[in-house]
Amino acid sequence: MSTPFAATPDVEESRVRFREIVPGGSNWSHVLKRGTTLRLVDVKGGANVSALFFNFELLTERYNMSDTLKAQHVAKLSAGCALYSDMGRILVSLTQDTYGWHDTLGGHSTASMVEKNFGNKTFQEARNQMHRNGRDQFLMELGKYGLGLRDLVPNVNFFSKVGIGAGGEMIFDTSLRKAGAWVDLRSEMNTLVVLNTCMHPLDPAPSYDPKPVHLMVWESPVPGPEDRVRCACPENGRGFTLTERYFM
Repeated sequence: MSTPFAATPDVEESRVRFREIVPGGSNWSHVLKRGTTLRLVDVKGGANVSALFFNFELLTERYNMSDTLKAQHVAKLSAGCALYSDMGRILVSLTQDTYGWHDTLGGHSTASMVEKNFGNKTFQEARNQMHRNGRDQFLMELGKYGLGLRDLVPNVNFFSKVGIGAGGEMIFDTSLRKAGAWVDLRSEMNTLVVLNTCMHPLDPAPSYDPKPVHLMVWESPVPGPEDRVRCACPENGRGFTLTERYFM
């Protein structure tokens, strides 16, 4: 397949493991090994990537939204942030990011949400243009690993900005959307990444139109003592130490 990315001159071709295109409204998974990085690219602008993360060697250890936010004193994710597991270890780090704000609070869409906002289109009616939702796509992909509804913890939404209004309401902000935005997720463990490209549940779009995402997995060095994410706060330093001990 020809190179589908505009933002890859910074990665030597010899380090690229593979590239793939995930259509809008689809699901995808991969075991991202320690020493590799996953780049997500919003090629058209307006994509949403809902993602879950698990320790592939111990699937009961998974991304913990509350620990991730309180340890780093943030409510969103951007370059320099780490995603914590419920064991205090680091699953992945955001090493580079041209978008700047990734949602941690909005969750994922359900069939009833999609039907309410856009109507219902089944496979029998619309074939591959059927209306899909985040929950069903997550469950289909999780099932490949013996996981299910009980494993649907709060997810990350990459390429989606959600702010808070004056009355405390959650507001979907489209101001950062741009074609070609990308984010790098460096794996600090052997991390199972499960994602879907369904629309964000708060997306105000007038019609059903989930956008595709290009992704690339490439070899990247294990972080050293001066790593930006590790040094972002003392909590991250402890998280990286726990992660390194896991591999001793």
